[in-house]
Amino acid sequence: MSTNPYAPPKAPVADVDANPTDVAYAGFWRRAIASFADTVLFLAFFIPLARFFYGSDYATLKHVPKASPGISDPLEFFLTWVFPAVLYIGCWMKWQATPGKMALKVRIVDAKTGLPPTLGQSVGRYLGYYLSSLPLFLGFLWIAFDARKQGWHDKLAGTVVVRDGAARRS
Repeated sequence: MSTNPYAPPKAPVADVDANPTDVAYAGFWRRAIASFADTVLFLAFFIPLARFFYGSDYATLKHVPKASPGISDPLEFFLTWVFPAVLYIGCWMKWQATPGKMALKVRIVDAKTGLPPTLGQSVGRYLGYYLSSLPLFLGFLWIAFDARKQGWHDKLAGTVVVRDGAARRS
């Protein structure tokens, strides 16, 4: 029986704060590709689910009353806001990664300890996605220029994204 490579580590990956150069952080492009893969996978589940409840007009927004654009009912609120949050946070809590991150062999860890992120960190990280998106996605672009490859959502939550199998550089 093989071991799960995405199971939380039994010990810290590295002392991230003490030896930040010993950690192989996941860079902007690796994370961007993982995010794109996650979006495609999420839409593969979301679109059929939305069409099941709202019919084929869902994609054209014909189901939204003209008087109230946006969220039109509790089910739509669940599908567009709650479902994605639970899905992403659940993946981070169980595997420290979403399917896209797993495919690219990266995972999320606590920036101070290298251990799996807490529920509070995961919720903060998810909410931080909105902050990172607001000013023309600058919080995500920040990953390309930051020494520890942290986006604003990572800084807010106290997390870093590291490459598996390369936690320590030679």
